[in-house]
Amino acid sequence: MARWSYVFLSAVAVMGANAASSVLDLIPDNFDKVVLKSGKPALVEFFAPCTPLRYKNNRHEPLTDSGCGHCKNLAPVYEELAENFAFAKHQITIGKVDADEHKDLGRRFGVQGFPTLKWFDGKSDTPEPYDGGRDLDSLSSFISEKTSIKVRTKKAAPSAVELLNDQTFKQNIGQDKDVLVAFTAPWCGHCKSLAPVWETVAKDFTAEPRVLIAKVDAEAENSKSTAEAQGVKSYPTIKYFPRGSTTPETYEGGRSEQAVLDFMNQKAGTHRTVGGGLDTNAGIIASLDMIVQKLTAGGSLAAVSQEASSAALGLKDRYAEYYVKVFEKLGKSEGYVQKELGRLEGLIKKGGLAPEKLDDVVSRSNILRTFTAKAKSKEEL
Repeated sequence: MARWSYVFLSAVAVMGANAASSVLDLIPDNFDKVVLKSGKPALVEFFAPCTPLRYKNNRHEPLTDSGCGHCKNLAPVYEELAENFAFAKHQITIGKVDADEHKDLGRRFGVQGFPTLKWFDGKSDTPEPYDGGRDLDSLSSFISEKTSIKVRTKKAAPSAVELLNDQTFKQNIGQDKDVLVAFTAPWCGHCKSLAPVWETVAKDFTAEPRVLIAKVDAEAENSKSTAEAQGVKSYPTIKYFPRGSTTPETYEGGRSEQAVLDFMNQKAGTHRTVGGGLDTNAGIIASLDMIVQKLTAGGSLAAVSQEASSAALGLKDRYAEYYVKVFEKLGKSEGYVQKELGRLEGLIKKGGLAPEKLDDVVSRSNILRTFTAKAKSKEEL
């Protein structure tokens, strides 16, 4: 029963994948018509799908794993290739054959290893083997040379996620940034699900110079050594590296934008919200906020102002000076806080501020609000 359940679920998964794929599935029933007699050239991949491990004697000792690692690596590249040439599908076919299921097709064209790529001119049954690179540029150039069809690629916005390799990983880890790294593999379904969330989180932290959201392709030649050194065994694996430290903490939290934001805010001392804005605590300095509370509780402005000035001297936070400035302005005008807060809120409502300027205005507004807090009456205490 378990075996049939697995087969059924696998079939459903394949059907779902094929429905969204730009690569044409070729089988014995349609191969000759589409590839050999259509008069339309075709690039065909003969591949072996990933299959689950089989075990001997019902024990957890692997017997075989017939999944083709090179096929898994090629799959997302081949899919993107088909998408980029989809506009010319009446002129060229980009297809694939499951040569494990349809062994006769594989034998018919001399396929001995996976993946094997062959070029058919659409008129004969004698293909030309493709021996070029398996990256997107190489495959695209090959098709363009054969057909004179120029590839149309979708212009993607630059990624906010930093792609680290063996060299840049060492340059960024243990320095002056809090770094969150996702170790991924190009064939990994969970990694693909994480990718848009990771991109969004990276954009949320774009204005934070001391936070880096990064990823490492654990199977790329220029970064697999880093993944091995970090003990990465499964994908995606997420690790947090505190600034100044090369000792990571494995991230075990949720994989939503909010969950990752909460984690990094807590670790890095930031105050980012979903969408990249700042929360109501941004800019507030706890030690100075306690001094402000003395003022709102009825303390002497002169005495509290002097205490704030002394406390601010030992702080490196950029907004320590702003607290002092507000106290000075209050000494000259009792209505300064309300007037200035109204001005800043007007700027926020108007919009059009550069991200860095908006962050500054929000932070100053948060600080000003602490000065307007009403002290609790003695009856409430």
